[in-house]
Amino acid sequence: MEDSVFKLTYSTMFDPPEMLHERFEEALITVGQEFGKEHGMMIAGQDLFSDKKFEEVSPADATRVLGVYQSGSAKDAESAIAAARKAFPDWSRRPWPDRVAHMRKVANLINRRIFEMGAAMALSVGKNRMESLGEVAETVDLIDYACDQIEQNNGFTSEMGRDPIKNRVSRNVSVLRPHGVWLIISPFNFPLALTAGPAGAAMAAGNTVVAKPSSDAPWTARLFAECCRDAGLPDGVFNFVTGPGESVGEALIGSNRVDGVTFTGSLEVGMNIFRRRAEADYVRPVILEMGGKNPTVVSRNADPETAALGIVRSAFGLQGQKCSACSRVYIESPIYDAIVDRITDLTKKLVVGDPTLREVYMGPVINQKSYQRFMSIMDELSSAGVVLTGGSLLTEADLAKGYFCAPTVIAEVPLDHRLWKHEMFLPIVMIAKVANLTEAFSRANDSVYGLTAGFYGSSEEANRFFEEIEVGVAYANRPVGATTGAWPGFQPFGGWKGSGASGKNSGGKHYVQLYLREQVHSQML
Repeated sequence: MEDSVFKLTYSTMFDPPEMLHERFEEALITVGQEFGKEHGMMIAGQDLFSDKKFEEVSPADATRVLGVYQSGSAKDAESAIAAARKAFPDWSRRPWPDRVAHMRKVANLINRRIFEMGAAMALSVGKNRMESLGEVAETVDLIDYACDQIEQNNGFTSEMGRDPIKNRVSRNVSVLRPHGVWLIISPFNFPLALTAGPAGAAMAAGNTVVAKPSSDAPWTARLFAECCRDAGLPDGVFNFVTGPGESVGEALIGSNRVDGVTFTGSLEVGMNIFRRRAEADYVRPVILEMGGKNPTVVSRNADPETAALGIVRSAFGLQGQKCSACSRVYIESPIYDAIVDRITDLTKKLVVGDPTLREVYMGPVINQKSYQRFMSIMDELSSAGVVLTGGSLLTEADLAKGYFCAPTVIAEVPLDHRLWKHEMFLPIVMIAKVANLTEAFSRANDSVYGLTAGFYGSSEEANRFFEEIEVGVAYANRPVGATTGAWPGFQPFGGWKGSGASGKNSGGKHYVQLYLREQVHSQML
């Protein structure tokens, strides 16, 4: 969302114009009229219903049914793949400006529906109102940026050298062409951006798409499917299926009629998909984003207020359920007490509650399983370290209806404890004292993950941090977020090591090419 004065991003959302709050309140009333509605899968442009259903409930109030969705089968998966394969020849052979124009129409429609989609997201995922609106705005920019890259690179058609053959003229051209049917498997935490972002890039590149969202949060992915339909995408170019991983998901992942896969989720599931796809009749591309154990390093030369603010925002935004959340902090000893005191103080002031309310920063975790895991992990951590604040479930008044956990800061956990390396995906941040930056950077890199990392200190120290840290996105001295806040065209987002498989970052100059393969045309004239 953008006007002549204000552009909404994860960096600007902390001081929005009043109009955003007013429009969000209006949208809440509108989307509230949709509670309990049944939504079909969308295959070849048509709604498809199955005998088995499942309900999406609000994590803030588990008694509230937001919608009813289809529990798809292997047969439904095959129908979606067949529709995408049927649509592929026409879509892929269209001139790239035509495909780009279609995708810009989709992006424009999302932008026009930003408040309704943002309100649905807050209710569905538990994301606070500004982060919800921010994700919708990010989705628009992800699609537009992929289109920009295709335009700026002339559809990725490049003249190559001419063979030095006497008395003959040769012409060699490199072109990037789409693969075919692309599967998008998206998580609950960014249900729109991580469905529509990769789908938009894949479709702009000429692929057709089958998307399966998380069963915890299918609403906004369904709204994206409606945007694709309403913007006039040809039938079968985008197909939307819902249901359990063991039926529809397995059928999609195991199909040799799927030409590429983009998955965002846990390392365990991502590696299983990678191995499963390796069993196919030949190698096909797999793009994986598989979480993080994101560190922040604080130098003795850091500004305490900037560091504490950035750490708290990244640790507890979306209840620590971002793959980029700050979950571990290493602080040089001379500044340790000042930073820890300020982090603890800021955390105590966070407002936890209904994520649709203006004053709330932290909503509920996504489901009962995460809620129970919070207490299990706290039992383990509280016996190993010192809980400075939080550490409990929140069950007062209306909070008892949902899955609310207190934002938790814990210190003095032994540095060989397993939870320094294990992704918790909860509102818990662990803090340790280190002797120097050499130790801090070594511990920060001692992880199978390599998604994001933050640093606070001098400019010279930041340059060393950038040189030594093993992550896909490295931030220095950002009050808006120590490890979070990436935006298309500004901070392309992706990971190294166990956090990502492609080495290229979404929303960057090298991402849309992941959905294309090179073909060289060599002709004697």
